[in-house]
Amino acid sequence: MSIRQMFPGSIVKPGFNPLGAQTSTTFYNLLTWGSNNNGQLGLGNITPYSSPKQVGSLTNWSSISSGYQHVVSIKTDGTLWAWGNNSFGQLGDGTTTSRSSPVQVGALTNWLSVVGGSYFTLATKTGGTLWAWGYNNNGQLGTGNLTYYSSPKQIGALTNWLNVAGGNGFSAAVKTDGTIWAWGQNGFGNLGLGNTTYYSSPKQIGALTNWSKVDCGPNYMLATTTGGALYAWGGNSAGQLGLGNTANRSSPNQVGALTTWLNIASGNYFSITTKTDGTLWTWGRNDSGQLGLGNTTYYSSPKQVGVLTSWLKISGGNYHSLSIKTDGTLWSWGRGNAGRLGLGNTTNYSSPKQVGLTTTWLQIAGGYASAAIG
Repeated sequence: MSIRQMFPGSIVKPGFNPLGAQTSTTFYNLLTWGSNNNGQLGLGNITPYSSPKQVGSLTNWSSISSGYQHVVSIKTDGTLWAWGNNSFGQLGDGTTTSRSSPVQVGALTNWLSVVGGSYFTLATKTGGTLWAWGYNNNGQLGTGNLTYYSSPKQIGALTNWLNVAGGNGFSAAVKTDGTIWAWGQNGFGNLGLGNTTYYSSPKQIGALTNWSKVDCGPNYMLATTTGGALYAWGGNSAGQLGLGNTANRSSPNQVGALTTWLNIASGNYFSITTKTDGTLWTWGRNDSGQLGLGNTTYYSSPKQVGVLTSWLKISGGNYHSLSIKTDGTLWSWGRGNAGRLGLGNTTNYSSPKQVGLTTTWLQIAGGYASAAIG
């Protein structure tokens, strides 16, 4: 999201599985920075920080996702943790009390992946079941109703959910059979169903069975196929779909003809991608330089960021972007207010800037709060 949002990424090192229980003895610290008005940095206060700060002393963090003013994470033991804004129960701890330090969600140790949306959360377990909680005014939890839940609720009984994503009032997921599904708010055609009807239960998008990854922006989606093709649909006011115009689309449209797209991330009306050759590409809203192109011009088609071929992981935040290179360094650009770039200041940058000198970054999440594991 978006607003949003919430965009996980990871580097896989020997012995490291960003989505599952760990057996490696390698340490994984969690660091956060940026806006902290609801305690979303997890540091026990509401003070913003412009440089990365370690969350506690534990070194067993596995995956991380930043929603709208809340953060969710899984540890190497399979436990699930959350902190920040909890106005609608999006932390999943059975309350609506905001938390400035990590709180465990239940006692289970079989959480596999988690993603934060706009005031809600989605997660999968090791058995392939899908769970949701928090804000549900548009049916974004997929539970067949508009009821808010402050504890995890299972979506149906299926056990084949794989890749999930949450936006601003809507959700999407890819199943193990390669089908793609969506539900929730659909005012811009962002569910990809060829209409603008809202749905409170998952609906299949088309009939294709070769979908690989999906990510949600505030009112649009990006998705790739197993063959490396890129598709986009939904709201397009800033050219965030990458289709060369600003027309909304209610069904998936292929972005160009290339089949070399690898990673995808959607920010607040802008998109970030990498290709199999390690190049970095962006398009859409750019008022704060969040596209990394050295200017503040909006683009409705993909534009390459520099000439480097070492970009590995990406995350789109709220007017800013994060990326990890193959050498383990962390880079950021875009709007710097509240210190969200992690550069020790509040300056906007329209080109990538390295965050510190560390070369062990593994995973990033950009939202109102930025977070990383390394």
